[in-house]
Amino acid sequence: MNKVFADAASALSDVQDGAVILSGGFGLSGNPENCIRELRHKGVKGLTIVSNNCGTTDKGLGVLLANGQVKKMVSSYVGENKIFEKLFLSGELEVELCPQGTLAERIRAGGAGIPAFFTPTAYGTKVAEGKETREIDGKRCVLEHAIRGDFAIVKAWKGDAWGNLVYRNTSRNFNPMMAAAGKVTIAEVEELVPVGELDPNAIHTPSIYVQRIFQGKDYEKPIEQRTTRPRTTERSA
Repeated sequence: MNKVFADAASALSDVQDGAVILSGGFGLSGNPENCIRELRHKGVKGLTIVSNNCGTTDKGLGVLLANGQVKKMVSSYVGENKIFEKLFLSGELEVELCPQGTLAERIRAGGAGIPAFFTPTAYGTKVAEGKETREIDGKRCVLEHAIRGDFAIVKAWKGDAWGNLVYRNTSRNFNPMMAAAGKVTIAEVEELVPVGELDPNAIHTPSIYVQRIFQGKDYEKPIEQRTTRPRTTERSA
């Protein structure tokens, strides 16, 4: 039951070229930063990456794009990344765009063992072209297939040696779904605690979904866009 690995290098040692990788995070929030850095260091190529988006030009998953390691992206949002735009328009990157709710459900279905489902989202659009459709309760629906990955890389706030995970605030986002849908799920955590220290009622991802866990380090936690407004002088009474 002890699933602890020393670091990202040992946890990701068997990732090969052409792997399908599910990556948690939303924008740059909740990114598995240590895993992404290690994938870049390993230099594995021809990757298919499933993630809400591909980070920014030089942060998050964007560093893998910049290093020429990604063959295909399955995402719901592709802004904030100039390299993504360049590679897509030049035909060097295959892109499967998917509505965000549908993407989340496809991943959740993969983790739940549901092979496919019907949804009215995207019916009549380019997203639905070539897909089976059916009328259900008076609504035209599109058949969407579940998503599974060879590996899932996720980031949590706390975890224990068995692989139970607790996420913090918005970093919860896509991480729980990705963790459940990976054939091998690798979790990096800010705090690795002894078994029994986590409140069983507060666990977000139970250990059954996690095969490997390690304590991360050197978290940058970057922000995509920092928007502020000018400080105003308080009006005197």
